[in-house]
Amino acid sequence: MTQAIDTHGNKRILIIAANPATSPTTGWPVGFWWAELTHPYWIFSEAGYAVDIASPRGGDLAADGYSDPEDASGYSSDDILSLGFKKSPRHAALLAGTRPIAAVDLADYDGILVVGGQAPMVNMIDDAELHAFVARAYEAGKIVAIVCHGTCILLRTRLADGSLLVAGKTWTGFADSEEDFADGFVGRRIQPFRIEEEAKKLEGTNFIVQSRFKPFAVRDGNLITGQQQFSGAAAAALVVEALGR
Repeated sequence: MTQAIDTHGNKRILIIAANPATSPTTGWPVGFWWAELTHPYWIFSEAGYAVDIASPRGGDLAADGYSDPEDASGYSSDDILSLGFKKSPRHAALLAGTRPIAAVDLADYDGILVVGGQAPMVNMIDDAELHAFVARAYEAGKIVAIVCHGTCILLRTRLADGSLLVAGKTWTGFADSEEDFADGFVGRRIQPFRIEEEAKKLEGTNFIVQSRFKPFAVRDGNLITGQQQFSGAAAAALVVEALGR
């Protein structure tokens, strides 16, 4: 089951989560980050939106271990929203057999939200089909929201005229200071590159961050970005603000 039931006849949002991958730097299995999917899902559902979940390649999804509220590390043990989603058979089923974006008709949606996690830095950064899908949504006037490490795709996503989607835009994503903390927490470098570091190399775009691991999201036109895993709800709230209830 991959589609939510629309009981409100209202707006419809497509959440896109990364397919499972293996980190080239740590060798860990990586995937999406629970809170960046479940917290926006909650916000959208509370607004009366129908929510579907897809992935670039389709199939079953897997989450990053540190994002699991039941992980032995205890890193996300207070994330009761994700725990509830995980324990609900109806909701957990939304992460099995997801549709690939190639099977998605953008005309069915008012907006999309790309969630982060560690896998996007491995299998989304060079995914030209995903970049094109996001660019088509943006150029069709859809709300395009991207959270945390999912924002790495904005380093490469180009519009039909060849310009970067973020040209002339203010946006955010995982901060270098947050990468420093994460690396220190596990005692090694985690990511193959850093979003803030790469974004600062781009000309004609305005990448900004706020305090480390504090909710922060920014809207510039129909582009909405969230800084890290605590910013999913903030980004989703901006989507609801943009689309209405």
